[in-house]
Amino acid sequence: MLVVRAIKANDLDGLFNLASQVGTGMTTLKPDMKMMGDRVAVAVASFAETIPPEERDYMFVMEDTDTGRLAGVCAIKGAVGLTEPFYNYRIGTLVHSSRELNVFTRMDTLYLSNDLTGCSELCSLFLHPDYRQGNNGKLLSKSRFLFIAQFPHLFEQKIIAEMRGYQAEDGSSPFYEGLGRYFFKMDFHHVDDLTALGKKSFIAELMPRQPLYVDYLPKDAQEAIGKVHQATAPARRLLEQEGLHYEGYVDIFDAGPVLQARVSELRAMRDSELATVERDTDTAHACALHTTEPYLVSNTVMQDFRMILTDANPSDGSIDLSKEEQALLHCHPGETVRTLSLNVRKNQNV
Repeated sequence: MLVVRAIKANDLDGLFNLASQVGTGMTTLKPDMKMMGDRVAVAVASFAETIPPEERDYMFVMEDTDTGRLAGVCAIKGAVGLTEPFYNYRIGTLVHSSRELNVFTRMDTLYLSNDLTGCSELCSLFLHPDYRQGNNGKLLSKSRFLFIAQFPHLFEQKIIAEMRGYQAEDGSSPFYEGLGRYFFKMDFHHVDDLTALGKKSFIAELMPRQPLYVDYLPKDAQEAIGKVHQATAPARRLLEQEGLHYEGYVDIFDAGPVLQARVSELRAMRDSELATVERDTDTAHACALHTTEPYLVSNTVMQDFRMILTDANPSDGSIDLSKEEQALLHCHPGETVRTLSLNVRKNQNV
């Protein structure tokens, strides 16, 4: 079975193996052992609550309990841009008009921005190709929202998610080739690696502060603005189901969209519920599978946060979990868990 849980120090090798599968464009998950080790150390300290909330980086891994293999990873950062600059392009509009010539022109522009500094961030979502089936992707991505709903006081009012931008079949970024290369004078992959290592001072040193006219860019660079990598499209849809949306901010290198939402408006904040674990007979919810829907269920323990997907449905403030499911969650009858339907119901609006 699969369980999503708080990362542990001894998960480093498994995490490195996952990062080695990612490819370019995801700066928060690079196969660098020192960087990974430092990040895991911060994550462990985050769950132990030994560092301030704004410095925390909650990393979760999906474990295949049958083999002990790590199938995926995802994370939530407490706040971005407080210790190093956090840059995006904000898409704006400039109007040029001449009454004498009867000309009125609206031009899209790119502004270098730090507007999203201080927001919490959903990041580092990656599911190993061997596990890209069924509801595994939903389980991994949506697990973070149950954690936020259980511990909302740990996060800022606004949460964001940077989506990996569009890349051509050869792995190049049309947006970067049409804009960034002229200022940075280096390959996209090199810039991507520098950013992953936290070396971002060159952005402020080399990028122009004046608005950039989108129409000046090559056509393929213009078309890439706000467009996601092919492999990232499913992740974007899942986040939008939970209440995030695009408001005109994009990554400065590949122009991938930045989704955002107020934490208080997330579906998990509105619809997740606490339930008491009932004593189970191992077949409690087997007889009613035709009327059930998949549910996300997590324990409520910060240091040992764990979450599963189950066919058991909460009813009247309680939920029947099998002994195996209780073992996966490290919980017992009479204890409290948090629940949320995996899919958005037809009568729910996000």
